[in-house]
Amino acid sequence: MDEEQNALPEEAAPSEAAPEEPARGGRHAGKRKKKNADEDRMELYDWIQCVIGALVVGILVFMFLVRVVNVDGSSMWPTLHHGDMILTTNFLYTPKNGDVVVFQTDSYGSEPLVKRIIATGGQTVRIDPVTGDVYVDGKLLSEPYIADTIENPGDFTEETTVPEGCLFLMGDNRNHSTDSRDGRIGFVDERCVIGKVLMVVFPSDKGALEEDIGRDLSRLGSIY
Repeated sequence: MDEEQNALPEEAAPSEAAPEEPARGGRHAGKRKKKNADEDRMELYDWIQCVIGALVVGILVFMFLVRVVNVDGSSMWPTLHHGDMILTTNFLYTPKNGDVVVFQTDSYGSEPLVKRIIATGGQTVRIDPVTGDVYVDGKLLSEPYIADTIENPGDFTEETTVPEGCLFLMGDNRNHSTDSRDGRIGFVDERCVIGKVLMVVFPSDKGALEEDIGRDLSRLGSIY
C-alpha cells in the first residue's frame, strides 16, 4: 500500500513544458504586406474611376442638359444684373409666356441675348403708345417684374400677330433694352432659343447702371 501511494506522485508529475511556437514572420509577413498594398492600390483605382465617371457625367450634363451663361448688359434689370451667371436648359423645353430665355439671332450678331417671352406664335401684341401698357390677345399684362413702363413702343403701337413658330421678346428694363421692338431683332424664331433661364448660380455686384453696388448673395439660386 505504501509503495502504491509513493508511486502516485511520480505518475502525476507534470510533463515538461512544450517548447513555444516560434513567431511567424519572414515569408508570411511579406505576403501580408503585399496583399495590403494590392488592396490599397485597388481602392485607389476605384476612387479614380469614380472621380473620372463623375467628371464625364458632369461634362455630358453641361453639354446636353444645362449651360451656364454670363449676363452682359442691364436690359433685364431688376430681374437679372449685368455680370450675373445664370443656369439655362433647353432639355424638352417648349417656350411659353413669361419665361426668361437666352437666344442668339444672326440679324443682331453672334452674342447670346437674354429677354422675356411676351407672346408666342399666333398671339397678338399691342403696346399702348401713351401709357406703355402691353396687351397680349387684347388683355393687359400684369408685369410686376419691369423696371419702368415703356416710353418707346417701337413699331408695335398697332395690334400685331406673332408668326407661328416665333416669339415676341422684351427686356424687363424696357427703356434700356434692344428687343423685338427693334427691327434688327423683331420676331425671334423658336429655334434660335438656346435655353430657358432656371436660376442665378452666381450673382453679380453690378447695379442698373452697371455700377458697383456690392454682391447680394440672397439672389444666389433665385428664380425670377
